[in-house]
Amino acid sequence: MATKKTPNAYRQLKNQHADFIAAVEALGVAARRAGPLEEKVTQLVQLGAAGAIRSEGAVHSHTRRALELGVSADEIRHALLSLTSTIGFPTVRAALTWADDVLGAAKSRKK
Repeated sequence: MATKKTPNAYRQLKNQHADFIAAVEALGVAARRAGPLEEKVTQLVQLGAAGAIRSEGAVHSHTRRALELGVSADEIRHALLSLTSTIGFPTVRAALTWADDVLGAAKSRKK
């Protein structure tokens, strides 16, 4: 996994099922390399999908990954806001809250 802070639940699953997680990670790499989109764009797409399926952990993960690639907090929030007409305000609001968990922590580390 490319992120610096790996959640405990993910680490535990990786320890228990290393081959399975290696295959999942390889699939992710293959999907990102399958086309012309820049990695920043693919992270924003995955962030949007994570918000759409209401996956707090995935929103956290893709927010961290996007930040590591140089995506700004404003770009992350805009990517999520742009989903409102498709997935609805309550779902977008939840996703923004989860992204802000990571954005707030990242901002605190910079101080």
